[in-house]
Amino acid sequence: MNMTKNTSKLTLMAMLCALAFVAVVAIRIPLIPMLPFLEYEPKDIIILTGGFLFGPMSAALISVIVSFIEMFTISSTGIIGLIMNVLSTVAFVCPAAYLYKKQHSLLGAFLGMVAGTLLMTLVMVLWNYLITPIYMGYPREAVVKLLLPAFVPFNLLKGGINTALTLLIYKPLVTTLRKSNLMIPATTVAPNKRNFNFGMTLTAAVILITCILAVLVMKGMM
Repeated sequence: MNMTKNTSKLTLMAMLCALAFVAVVAIRIPLIPMLPFLEYEPKDIIILTGGFLFGPMSAALISVIVSFIEMFTISSTGIIGLIMNVLSTVAFVCPAAYLYKKQHSLLGAFLGMVAGTLLMTLVMVLWNYLITPIYMGYPREAVVKLLLPAFVPFNLLKGGINTALTLLIYKPLVTTLRKSNLMIPATTVAPNKRNFNFGMTLTAAVILITCILAVLVMKGMM
């Protein structure tokens, strides 16, 4: 039984790594007009799925693996890009996965992702202040002026979009994995009350719509 469980876990984690990398390659959306290199990609949703299924350490491991693959294939920022990728993803997914493990419910997942979004924003403000002048060649004073109007809203929007989409797709994804025999019953999520599911789905929709409208406003399209 343990061998079957471990094999299933390794197979699913490998699949999640592959899906996260495909997500990076296929979808890259600039969110902040003044800094077009700040692009949103949905890989954190896939990595967070691994965290919800297997815990924060597994999520961190998937993040490191995917970031290394990025560095050797599509990235032009080398080791600095690797560091920033890992820091951003781990800051978001690990608190979310940890709190979900402690409170195994949609509410626990939601609160974890909110905490992860706030921590990711704080961490990336600090590390962009330290590292962006090095690899972008910007004066540090110029980076400081971009923290509030660019880096903070980017990370809040990124976390908000990831939170909303994870709430919307996690349960259907787990159901699909279970039906495909890619996940054994011990790793499935306990069912929640229908009314609570509807409320969290509505919350996710409101967050996603709000993030989309914010991006459109910043791009001058509304």
